Amino acid sequence: MSLTFKRLNLLNGYTTRLTICGAETGRKAVGRVYDTIIKLVASGQETSPAIISAEDKVLTYGSLLRHIESCITRLNELGFGRHDRVAVVLPNGPVMASAFVTIASGATIAPLNPAYRYDEFEFYLKDLGARAVVLMQGEDGEARRAAQDLSIPILEMCPVSHSPGLFELDGEGVSGDVTEGFSEADDVALILHTSGTTSRPKIVPLTQANLCVSAENIATTLQLKNDDLCLNVMPLFHIHGLIAAVLSSLAAGGSVACTSGFNALNFFSLVSALKPSWYTAVPTMHQAVLGRAPRNKQIIEDSRLRFIRSSSSSLPPQVMHELEETFGVPVIESYGMTEAAHQMASNPLPPAQRKPGSVGLAAGPEVEIMGESGDLLGPDGGIGEIVIKGANVTKGYDSNPQANSDAFKKGWFRTGDQGFLDEGGYLTITGRLKEIINRGGEKISPREVDDVMMDHPAVSQVVTFACPHEKLGEEVAAAVVLKEGTEVTERELRTFVGERLASFKVPSKLVFLEEIPKGQTGKLQRIGLAEKLGISP
Repeated sequence: MSLTFKRLNLLNGYTTRLTICGAETGRKAVGRVYDTIIKLVASGQETSPAIISAEDKVLTYGSLLRHIESCITRLNELGFGRHDRVAVVLPNGPVMASAFVTIASGATIAPLNPAYRYDEFEFYLKDLGARAVVLMQGEDGEARRAAQDLSIPILEMCPVSHSPGLFELDGEGVSGDVTEGFSEADDVALILHTSGTTSRPKIVPLTQANLCVSAENIATTLQLKNDDLCLNVMPLFHIHGLIAAVLSSLAAGGSVACTSGFNALNFFSLVSALKPSWYTAVPTMHQAVLGRAPRNKQIIEDSRLRFIRSSSSSLPPQVMHELEETFGVPVIESYGMTEAAHQMASNPLPPAQRKPGSVGLAAGPEVEIMGESGDLLGPDGGIGEIVIKGANVTKGYDSNPQANSDAFKKGWFRTGDQGFLDEGGYLTITGRLKEIINRGGEKISPREVDDVMMDHPAVSQVVTFACPHEKLGEEVAAAVVLKEGTEVTERELRTFVGERLASFKVPSKLVFLEEIPKGQTGKLQRIGLAEKLGISP
C-alpha cells in the first residue's frame, strides 16, 4: 500500500485509525508525530500556516503532510527506516523545524549542535551509533569530516526555495533490511544527550508518544489555539525549542515562526513583522530583550503578544516583574528537562494564580517531593528531591543500566533537583542537588543568594556558585553583571546580602564581569564556573 493511500484512508476515518494515548491534562494526544499533522489536515486546516520563515513565507499543513510522506519514502529508498538513528546537523530555521517533524515520523532523529568541534562530532556520532548524517548541501565543516572519517553515510539536504521548510534528500543509499513506513507510538522518535556537565553525557531516548503527550500538555497549559503564532528563538538541537515551540504549536493547529536563533538586535523587528502571540526563551534571553525594550516601545504597544513563556533555567522574580510591566502580558514560568520531553510543571495563565519564584503546578506528569528514605513528602512536607512519573517521561537512558538504576526509585524518575510543594501544589525549586554549596557542612542554595543579590539596584545578572576552599571544602562565590551606568563595591554588595541572609551565605568571592559564561542554549551554568573563571583555593 502506498503512503499516499494510507494517508487518504486516515483522512477518511482518522478517528478510528489514529494511535491514541491519553494525556494527563484531559486532552487527547495522538500517539505519533505524523498523526498530529494528519489530524489537522483532516479537520480542515490543509491551507493553514504551520511553519513560517523569518521573512514571513508560509508552509501550510497540507504541504507539510505531503512533504513528510515524500521524505519518508525517500529515506526508505536510501535504505533508512524505523529504528535507524539519523543525526541531523542543520542551522536554526524552517528547514530544521521541518526536518525534525519529518524525519522523526519514520526514523529516529538526533539533532546535533552545528557549533560543535570535530572531536565533539566524532564522540556524539559514535556514541549515538548514527546510521546516517544529514547535512546542508555544500556544507564543508567539521561534521562532514567527522562523518567521513567514521564512514557514516552523508545525506545531502537541498532546500526547495519556493516554500520554507521543504527540502530534498540526496546521497548514496545503503543496502540491507529496511523497516519501511511510519513509526509507531512506542518507537523512539528523538534522541538527545544530557549536558554532561558533571559526568559523561547520557543518551535520552524519547518515543513518539512521549513527544506527542508532552506537546499536548504544553498546548493545554498555554491554551494554544489555531490562531496562535509562536516566535521561536530557541536552538532546535535542544528539547525546549523542539517541543515547547515547534511541536506544541503544531499539536494545537497553530503556527511557529522559525528564526535563525536568538539575536537581541533583531528581536523587536521580528515581533513587528511577524506579529507573534507568544514566545518562549531562557532567562538570559529575556534579560537581553529587556535591555532593548526602552527603544522599542511602539513595537511593544502594537504587538499582539498574549503571554511570554520562560523555561530551562530559573527566572528571577525581578525579571518576571519587569517583563510583565514592559509588555503588559503575563509571564509564564515553566519547568522542564530532556528526560520528560520538556514540560513537567508550569504556572497557569490568568485568571489562575501565577507565583513568582515558583515553577507552578504539575503540568502533565505527576510531580512529587521524595525524602532521603524514599517516602513522598507531599505538599508542605518539606524540602526533598523532585520526582516525576507520566506518559511523557523517558523509560530510561540508552545502554546505561547504572544510570537507570540511579535515576529511578520506586517507579519515580529522580530529576536531581531539590524543592518543595506548597499547600496549593505550587512547586518551588531550591536548587540542583549537584549545585548545592557545602560550606564546611552548611548547605547553601545558590538560588537563594541569587534572588537576594538581584534585589540590589545595581545588579543586572548574577550566578552564585561553589568555589574550592582549603579548609571548608567549598565557599560561596558569585559572578555579577552590573546595570549600565551603575557602580557598587564588593564591600557594599556583601553588606547588602549580609543584611538579608545569614553570614555563612554571603559570597566570600565576587567577580564582576561584562558577561557571564553561558551554555549552548543560553543558560547560566554554575557547575565548573569557578574553574572557568580561574578561581582557586
